[in-house]
Amino acid sequence: MKPVLYPAIDLLAGRAVRLHKGDRHSARVYSDDPPAQARAFAADGARFLHVVDLDAAFGEGRQTALIEQIAQAAFPVPIQVGGGIRDLAAAKEALDGGASRVILGTAAVERPALAGEAVARFGRDRVACGIDVKDGKAAVRGWSEAEGPAPAQLAAALAHEGVEWLVVTAVARDGTLEGFDLALLREVASAAGAVNLIASGGAGDLSHLRALVAAGIPGLAGAIAGTALYEGRFTVREAQEALSC
Repeated sequence: MKPVLYPAIDLLAGRAVRLHKGDRHSARVYSDDPPAQARAFAADGARFLHVVDLDAAFGEGRQTALIEQIAQAAFPVPIQVGGGIRDLAAAKEALDGGASRVILGTAAVERPALAGEAVARFGRDRVACGIDVKDGKAAVRGWSEAEGPAPAQLAAALAHEGVEWLVVTAVARDGTLEGFDLALLREVASAAGAVNLIASGGAGDLSHLRALVAAGIPGLAGAIAGTALYEGRFTVREAQEALSC
């Protein structure tokens, strides 16, 4: 199966924003109407959407109703939802609200066994874990702290728990448009074994997506793009074609 492009909708105080290297103070608003943005991405050929609740990630409350509206607006295009999902109750709430897949971040770093519990309860295709790497370690709590294990160590632990989807982000490249950290992705893929890998952080032009595919990373299942889409550097359709080459 060819990798899928995941257009990103990062939610901060009800708006679709993009951050630079995860710094909330760098937030740039791209849409005051996230559901409309979801419809636009779907109309442009998106096969899956990547939605992150930054409010929840920063511990400032969940935007549950807004995420439900996004899921409805995007339908039948599925969405995966991350940000502040730190227990099974929050995961269930997101799935009940229309998410097809939830992404565990901080919770999976601090307690990999919880990810295994989520997989057992909700299914292997409905649970992903984020490996957000900052200064060589897994970052937590909205990327504000980099105190987790090394990415390879975390990937191996999560794979052992039955996790089959990993979203791997190079925080230092997120929002920079400088291209993916291919070395990091190879390291995680090698440690995790047979998992589906979604690359995140740095997509700036179509050449970055083509280079990602050409790198031959085992298990590559998708790539997330945000700023480049919002700034018109490429369209969803063009990006999907680049990933399918």
